Amino acid sequence: MPNIITNITVPLLGMVDMAIVGHLSGAHIGAITIGTSIFNLIYWNFGFLRMGTSGFTAQAYGAGRWDEALATLVRACTIALAIALTLILLQWPISLLVPVIFEGSDEVMRMAVTYFFIRIWAAPATLGMYAIKGWFIGMQDSKTPMWIAIALNIVNILFSLLFVIVLRWDIAGVAWGTVVAQYSGLAMGIFFLRRKLPQIQASVSIRGSLRWADMRRFFKVNGDIFLRTVCLSTVFTFITAASGRIGDQVLAVDALLLQFFTLFSYIMDGFAYAGESLVGRYIGARDSKSLRLAVRLLLLWGFALTCLFSLLYALGGEWFLRLFTSDAALISAAGQYLFWVLAIPVCGFAAFLFDGIFIGATASRTMRNAMFAATAVFFALYFGLKALASSHGTLTTMHWNNILWTAFMAYLLLRGVLQGIRVKKDIYRQAI
Repeated sequence: MPNIITNITVPLLGMVDMAIVGHLSGAHIGAITIGTSIFNLIYWNFGFLRMGTSGFTAQAYGAGRWDEALATLVRACTIALAIALTLILLQWPISLLVPVIFEGSDEVMRMAVTYFFIRIWAAPATLGMYAIKGWFIGMQDSKTPMWIAIALNIVNILFSLLFVIVLRWDIAGVAWGTVVAQYSGLAMGIFFLRRKLPQIQASVSIRGSLRWADMRRFFKVNGDIFLRTVCLSTVFTFITAASGRIGDQVLAVDALLLQFFTLFSYIMDGFAYAGESLVGRYIGARDSKSLRLAVRLLLLWGFALTCLFSLLYALGGEWFLRLFTSDAALISAAGQYLFWVLAIPVCGFAAFLFDGIFIGATASRTMRNAMFAATAVFFALYFGLKALASSHGTLTTMHWNNILWTAFMAYLLLRGVLQGIRVKKDIYRQAI
């Protein structure tokens, strides 16, 4: 339950930001979508700082190797700090890529770049929290990340409302609210670490944690996760970029529709986090029976939630849209594509859960290969169907966007199927 609560707060943060700017104008929705996509493209690629840390720590926990668990934390935090400082130093050249990757009106692009130059200063806090969160999950402590996430989101909501509604800082206020919240979360994480470390009675030196042999294994697993995440961020960045090429209204519409995906994905990731910690723990302890039971229960819960969310989206889709915008034209346009949100839980639940299971087992190669295949199918379907539709007449806006969502659903479905095929070989055998 703490994992689920933790993850529910993550999309709520983005949804509140979307709701705040969504009632300003459609251009603001497009700008916040592009701005968020920039950081998804950046930060998702370094998701291994959380995922790899969680898997390695959980296996060390299961084997009772407390020194190794602490060494994993030191490695992750050191790498996180180095990456964050590099991003801050390279912020100007990164900003030049924004208009190359994304398309939108001059107003949309101006606001998106403003958002980028402010939020980039939160990089040390964001990546540092990746490492700390992964370590706590691996140590079977899901309550601490929950309290940090709740506090972080409350701070973000309060400061975003203050900066945007009261001080009228426009989209810059949303960015500054995120910066303040991220550093507040990092401060809480360090506070809880200082309380936790004396309890495990382990000690490790920074130099010892960064030994080449250990770092090579850390990077081998995390290199696969990195490549897998590059594909993930490429697909989502392409969706935003393609929506912008269709038009500003479609960009805003797809941003609203993706809120349905975001809510479901983060709730499912709560179960995936539980899978990371339990699978890693049982593999470390060589407990095959408990491992198989954990995997079965995770998939059962995933199926139940899929049925629930499909029903909720079918009944309350339009109401959900009205939370984010009062623009009648946008709501009407988005309503033409609402049937796609019903497919999100069905196509995506297995992919989310198997990600957690494979991360806990540090079976990163299979995750990487499944993502490679799914990404190739996504682009093949998108460009193939687009070319086919164009050859049979004028490619309308609706046809173009439906093709984009068809490719996206196929991408989600294939990820789950390909990983499911490998569970017995890559997961169960590790506990024998």
